[in-house]
Amino acid sequence: MGGFGFDGYGFSLMETLFPVIFFAIFALIIGTFIVFLVKGLSQWSKNNASPVLTVEAKVVTKRADVSNRLDSDSDGMTHRHSSTSYYVTFQVESGDRMELHVPDQEFGLLVEGDRGRLTFQGTRYHGFVRYGVD
Repeated sequence: MGGFGFDGYGFSLMETLFPVIFFAIFALIIGTFIVFLVKGLSQWSKNNASPVLTVEAKVVTKRADVSNRLDSDSDGMTHRHSSTSYYVTFQVESGDRMELHVPDQEFGLLVEGDRGRLTFQGTRYHGFVRYGVD
């Protein structure tokens, strides 16, 4: 009879739908990976093609982005890992602002209001030489 598990032809609903659902989820995961890979390579290429610029700038804001991850090993032990990325927003003479990823050593030395010369290439931070604070 045509119930949930048997439609009269020897195929259950799950045998029919499982491969479709499995393939759809697999394609979604692979597609997402490809999109992130292409975006990353595109930004890397764009940065490499950009000139290295040095401009007068002011430190407007700073922020830290902490990400946590839990991992389990073969013994069933859970380990917590965290990483922190540091970002500084600079305002250039034209009034435009840009947020750049900076190394942790330099993040601690920069203070909101610092003025100086910012060197960057596309979205890649190269350095900041401070003149003073407002």
